[in-house]
Amino acid sequence: MSESAVTAPTAFRERLFVPWWGWPLPLAAAALLAAEIHMGFPGVRSWLPYVVLLPLAVLLLARLGSVKVEVSGGELRVGEAHVPLELLGEVEVFDAKGKRRAMGPNLDPMAFVAHRGWVGPMVRVRLEDPRDPTPYWLFSVRSAEELAAVLRER
Repeated sequence: MSESAVTAPTAFRERLFVPWWGWPLPLAAAALLAAEIHMGFPGVRSWLPYVVLLPLAVLLLARLGSVKVEVSGGELRVGEAHVPLELLGEVEVFDAKGKRRAMGPNLDPMAFVAHRGWVGPMVRVRLEDPRDPTPYWLFSVRSAEELAAVLRER
């Protein structure tokens, strides 16, 4: 990694987490599963499923349910994927209704998609790399207009 990539300012950063209303059902399912295991193994070990399954559910929701969208160091990063800004083309913003068409009949199967259903807006960024078979990136981001402005001014 070059020194400029390390010291480059972050132009945009957003982390998408699972909202509060997405937590009760998985936690209830983990508690129910722990209770079922508890009924099968009474005694001293009865607390063990609760100690293991509930924190595991929290960890899975926190880790797998979040994604970071960032523009820094001359790259666009969405989760673990990254692409240099000079390889980006047209930037489009979709609202919740436009997202249906972009994710439905208009979706290219070769596209990189990072969709979070609880986030309304999406951004589509076309790639201008002839060696990359991915035509565009389509990803959820709450501050879609702000990100699009950052990407357009690069």
